[in-house]
Amino acid sequence: MTEQKTPMQRALPGLLIAGSLGGVGIVMVSLLTLAPKVDDGSAPIAATAQPTPTTVGVQNAGAFVLAPTVGPGGKGAPLTPARLDAPPPLPAVPVVAPIPPAKTKAAKTGKATSVRPIRIKIPKIKVNAPIGGVTMGKDGKLGTPPLTKRNQAGWYRLSPLPGQAGPAIINGHVSTRQGPAVFDRLRELAKGDQIYVYRSDGKVTRFTVSGIEQASKNAFPTKRVYGDVDSAQLRVITCGGVFNQKAHSYTDNIVVYATLSKKAG
Repeated sequence: MTEQKTPMQRALPGLLIAGSLGGVGIVMVSLLTLAPKVDDGSAPIAATAQPTPTTVGVQNAGAFVLAPTVGPGGKGAPLTPARLDAPPPLPAVPVVAPIPPAKTKAAKTGKATSVRPIRIKIPKIKVNAPIGGVTMGKDGKLGTPPLTKRNQAGWYRLSPLPGQAGPAIINGHVSTRQGPAVFDRLRELAKGDQIYVYRSDGKVTRFTVSGIEQASKNAFPTKRVYGDVDSAQLRVITCGGVFNQKAHSYTDNIVVYATLSKKAG
């Protein structure tokens, strides 16, 4: 004989299940209120709390401030640009007076022939290279030696002759498709290093490095490199930074600043 269940007895299992689910729901809601809030971007900007700056954040922000002067370079020292309004670095050693402008006469023709630089030597980085002439292109960019002559440097013909008053400009490639070029190691120079420039009139000029920097080509320190100076100075320039495959050029320039410290011949 089957026992007859009352309505309450028949509903009891459902109530127990509903009660259990309800308890689980209450527990889940409680746990979610304790979890950290996730910013999904839906909150208004004004309602988003701004983080308090940390010491690390302040230090990183300072890293973007350009140096007030050109750095000395040296082993392990990163090359950074100076402010665009910074002057050329001060000489590392006492300077000597510039060589007066001079011309020589060709033996047979008797015509005046302009003196030019013919060779550059930088003992520290084992540079011993002939110097050719370069000019400014129609695009306003300084020309460079032919890529086929990777061991040749270029003297900007409209800049002073090395040894005369003003900034003489010599450039050269850092690399070509054939491998490292004449100024591959230029970035290794530091304040106090020696650079020798030989001239066609037999004079030998010794320049002493006063500073070195790496600057973006988009923010090139034109005034500091090309600006007038009273003493005889030298700028040696090559490429640096990241190589852009599409543009076939580097993002930066390495610029070495040097001042005449000895002359002979």
